[in-house]
Amino acid sequence: MKILVLGAGRMGFGAVFDLAHNSPFADSITVADADFAKAQQVADLVNSRKVSAIQLDVSDYEKAISEMRGHDSAISCVNYWHNFELSRAAIETQTNFCDLGGNNYVVDKQLALDEEAKNAGINIIPDCGLAPGMVSILAMHGANRFNKIEEIHIRVGGLPQNPQPPLDYQLVFSVEGLINEYVEAARVIRGGEIKEIESMTELETLAFDGFPALEAFQTSGGTSTLPETFLGKLRELDYKTIRYAGHCDKFKTMIDLGLCSSEEITADYVKV
Repeated sequence: MKILVLGAGRMGFGAVFDLAHNSPFADSITVADADFAKAQQVADLVNSRKVSAIQLDVSDYEKAISEMRGHDSAISCVNYWHNFELSRAAIETQTNFCDLGGNNYVVDKQLALDEEAKNAGINIIPDCGLAPGMVSILAMHGANRFNKIEEIHIRVGGLPQNPQPPLDYQLVFSVEGLINEYVEAARVIRGGEIKEIESMTELETLAFDGFPALEAFQTSGGTSTLPETFLGKLRELDYKTIRYAGHCDKFKTMIDLGLCSSEEITADYVKV
């Protein structure tokens, strides 16, 4: 099987490494990035004859199509806003496709391609990260072990072992993806209905032996399609991100000040 991994960041590196060293089905792995040096660095670090590197800017639709051809599957480890167009490219080239997801509205557009994907004979699977992704599988696995369930509350957090102030957080994926989780609305089930709730709200405290004080708050994307799956079956379902205590207020202050906005502003007569 020939696999194309799009993006040579930390997630892309992890995907390539796992495919090269732990998958008996991956015969050839191509890692692609807009910066060829990064793609080559991943290939060198993985150190497998299965892996090769290419330069590819995924925002170039025609080039993305060209590189997808000849591969059985593609894994998107690039920013979430590319995933809809990459899904379209996968359909056009009849290439199976999955991504790390995270944005509800992009995923909705991808799911609307269901009929086209079926006609092309391929699978398109968004939201295949930790959260969204693995947590949905674990939630469903846990739910299936009960005869009856009324509520599911998911709490997930990637925490540094040695937190450093002021945010006590270590970024291991794109900053744009993190900010998206913090600013987009969170989808939950409340009172048996799907609702959208503002992210970085409903702060709660958590405690685990051997850990400093922790907190959890609403964030976007983590529930993925669970609200639709459990609609009519649950009274309550939500997902909150776990961080060290104090992180939420500090980060929300930056958002409120506009420091996390992607909109162009003028500072000292210079557009930034």
